[in-house]
Amino acid sequence: MSIVIKEVKSRCDLRKFVKFGIDLYEGNPYYCPPIFMDEMDTFNVKKNPALEVSDFIIFMAYRDNKIVGRIVGIVNHRANEAWKVKKCRFGWFDFIDDYEVFKALIDAVAAWGKSKGMDCLNGPVGFTDFDKEGLLIEGFDYNAPMASLYTHPYYIAHYERYGLEKEADWIEFQIQAPKDAPERMKRIAEIVSKRSKVHTVKVKNARELTKRYGYTYFDVFDAAYQKLYNFQPLTQRQKEYYCKMFFPLLNFDFVTIVVNEDDQIVAVGVGMPSLSDALRKCKGRLFPFGWYHILKALKAKKMTDFDLLLIAVRPDYQDKGVNSLVFAEMGPHFADYEIQRVETTSILETNSKNQANFADLDHIQHKRRRAYIKAI
Repeated sequence: MSIVIKEVKSRCDLRKFVKFGIDLYEGNPYYCPPIFMDEMDTFNVKKNPALEVSDFIIFMAYRDNKIVGRIVGIVNHRANEAWKVKKCRFGWFDFIDDYEVFKALIDAVAAWGKSKGMDCLNGPVGFTDFDKEGLLIEGFDYNAPMASLYTHPYYIAHYERYGLEKEADWIEFQIQAPKDAPERMKRIAEIVSKRSKVHTVKVKNARELTKRYGYTYFDVFDAAYQKLYNFQPLTQRQKEYYCKMFFPLLNFDFVTIVVNEDDQIVAVGVGMPSLSDALRKCKGRLFPFGWYHILKALKAKKMTDFDLLLIAVRPDYQDKGVNSLVFAEMGPHFADYEIQRVETTSILETNSKNQANFADLDHIQHKRRRAYIKAI
């Protein structure tokens, strides 16, 4: 039977869209499903401020009235203007192992992108850098953190057959958690603190952080990441949105703020307990009992796996060893919580400064993911 491509317009169909993306990985021990409710809100124009600067379209592919694939087409005007490009992004691209399904979906997005004046396809990426991005091409037998995209190995052949080519690669590391911050790093942190006149500040929760610093920690992200792939500066509403989305999930023992002598934030380090097992148990659904598994993981005093989400250093403080203060601050907590493994999120393969953060730690580079591009 032929493949039918339908645009997703109703909330009912959107639920099917989200469910398909989870069901496709049924039984995979490494895949981490998203929180179903958050995934729905991502495409809600009243809730996600990224949609204020983006056009988007959602398609699903059907064969014999059965869903066999899905995709989202995105034109992020703010990012395109910043980089002076005409990219039509694609993301949330999942499909059965069938090239005809793959081609029908991406052709639909390409046609939509051309109608918007775009000249190339780019993905898999999301609306912003806070969405999952990069096709997994190495490391299929490792646990997927909540913040990382996991995809089936067969996707690669379909991407290449279609003529999509590499534009950027990210790599990820698995770190054997130190029992304490390495002595060399602690010594460096002490020296850097005195020389650069910086120190760490501990906050207990998001309310305390925002009351003292407003949303200036996002300014550090913007400054630190402005030269990175597909970056776009966040609007004020986006800052508030991501704060409300992610901060309730954080254990503030693993939120490190570095400030200068004027009490300005110059670096931020953020990590969290791994929620992958909890989300697999509840398939991303908070109700009726999913909230229990997630809350249990968030409040755990002992854990095996930990996700290091980001380290951002303001450009004028980069190459000064300021990152050492983040590890010196987090190090003792790894021992307190009996953490064994730390998963990093994606780091551009060209970002040697970020990769250097892990040089003094026992680590392996175990995953690689790729953003593709093709003219349309």
